[in-house]
Amino acid sequence: MTTFFIKTFGCRVNQVESQAILEQFLRAGATPADSFETADICVLNTCTVTHQADKDVEKQIRQILRRNPSARLVLTGCYAMAHKAEVQKKFPEAEIVGKYELGRVLFNEEDVCWTVSGHEGHSRAFIKIQDGCDCFCSYCIVPFARSEKRSKPLADVLSEIKTLEEKGFSEIVLTGINIGNYCCPQTGADLAELCDYISRQTGTFRIRFSSIELQTVTGGVIAAMAARPDRFCNYFHLPLQAGCDKVLQDMNRHYDTAAYRARVADLRSKVPQIGIFADVIAGYPTETEQDFEDTVRFIREVKLAGLHVFSYSPRPGTKAALLKQLPPEEIKRRAEALRALDKELRAAFAASLVGTEQVVFMEERKDGLPHGITSNFQQVVLEGENVPRRGLVRAKIVRAEGALCYGKVV
Repeated sequence: MTTFFIKTFGCRVNQVESQAILEQFLRAGATPADSFETADICVLNTCTVTHQADKDVEKQIRQILRRNPSARLVLTGCYAMAHKAEVQKKFPEAEIVGKYELGRVLFNEEDVCWTVSGHEGHSRAFIKIQDGCDCFCSYCIVPFARSEKRSKPLADVLSEIKTLEEKGFSEIVLTGINIGNYCCPQTGADLAELCDYISRQTGTFRIRFSSIELQTVTGGVIAAMAARPDRFCNYFHLPLQAGCDKVLQDMNRHYDTAAYRARVADLRSKVPQIGIFADVIAGYPTETEQDFEDTVRFIREVKLAGLHVFSYSPRPGTKAALLKQLPPEEIKRRAEALRALDKELRAAFAASLVGTEQVVFMEERKDGLPHGITSNFQQVVLEGENVPRRGLVRAKIVRAEGALCYGKVV
């Protein structure tokens, strides 16, 4: 009987794809190996979003080649595809296989990276509804690995939601490389229409969007969210990257600060208590000290709930990699300043929720206390007795300490 090992690097999309591959291996009668050292087949689902991601992947490859040289080694994902020729030369023992070729190569089937029936070790479920991006932001390598845009048929999304809800997943995250570009290949339905269909489904579950680009957050998407606050989380992760128009233009982003400010104001006016978080890049090559200060000022102005801070890392093949780079110590300084700002923003957002009632998705226990997450992505500790371990729980937020809220079950 074949044994297999799967290692996932990077984003939620990769995690969903690895779960789909895992399920296909099991359907084919294969058995999970205890480690890569004992596996007949090792599949690495790779990431290349940063230089460190590349190093992590290469370290794992070398370990497998050294300690299990007889294993069939299959590389897929962004690192493998974006640098295919270089990777093949560096690791000739490995098979490099595109995501949509994996089914044929491993199982003689098609498109195994789409549908899952569960999520091993996770309390919430993820559904990949879309793949691919052709925006070609100047710093980003992803379009070189995933330029072809694909979307899951609407009927399949609804069916997958039903399956996961019946298995007890009460929070389901819609994910993809650029989910705002969702377009059903059969009906042409966009993300707003998909939301309308999801609104009509029965069951006790809520939907959260993964990161979504500002320009794809349409009035229809917002209207669907506002109409069913019990079904759609009042949360958006809107990548900002920079709060300076000059730098946004250099990055080949497709909006300016005025558009971002207007969209945030629109969301807050229509979706009560919404939590809006953002990615931001520290130390882009053309970012001056004044540009950085403008970014900090803009983030404070729009009162984001929190940040995901990236230190700029040049990706070979991108336009930004050809520019003169900032000194590493300057990039580090700016990243640290943004992370300090993130702590400040999260504390302010937590404090703003004191006295409100929130629906909390129970995730885990830490230090013996039940932890969960609100619809607007606030971490909460629920105090008192008989707190449910799973599912959705209504609670009143009684106090905040730093970025953490404390509540009692209503």
